[in-house]
Amino acid sequence: MFPLEGPPTGPLGPLLPEHLSEFVVGIILFFIIVLAAWKIVVPRFEKIYAERSDAISGELDRADQAQAAARAALAEYKNRLSTAEDEAAAIREAAKVTGAQIHAELAAKAEAEADRIIATARVQVDAEKAQAMESLRKDVGTMATVLAGKILEESLDDDARAMRTVDTFIASLNQA
Repeated sequence: MFPLEGPPTGPLGPLLPEHLSEFVVGIILFFIIVLAAWKIVVPRFEKIYAERSDAISGELDRADQAQAAARAALAEYKNRLSTAEDEAAAIREAAKVTGAQIHAELAAKAEAEADRIIATARVQVDAEKAQAMESLRKDVGTMATVLAGKILEESLDDDARAMRTVDTFIASLNQA
């Protein structure tokens, strides 16, 4: 049985064409559409696919380059950070050394100033002591001469005799 003859109750049902010419025209149109799609649509899709593929590969290449640049920048940053940390440690160490030197210099200056002040004070004390001893000699000598003159009831106006008496008196004071 030929499928194009008879009522549309065959295996294709209502899709079965009634005339053979419809079937032939349908087949020819199908091949024309396939051929037009193959010649017009497929090349356009291929072109769009190639452009998108190139764009994606270009983006991936740029992303790889950007990632490599970011890695290089990170390595440079870490290198600079390490260098900066080393420099900071060296500066801190130099500051400690300089601080210790300044402290030592200030301590030496303070000690020298203290020694100078002590030496000046000693000289001043010695000068005041000598002045006090001279004043004491004079005053004590005069008082001792007058007192000794009253006790001995004789005049001790002789300077040599008075000086001996004063020196003896002061020597006895120093021993006590």
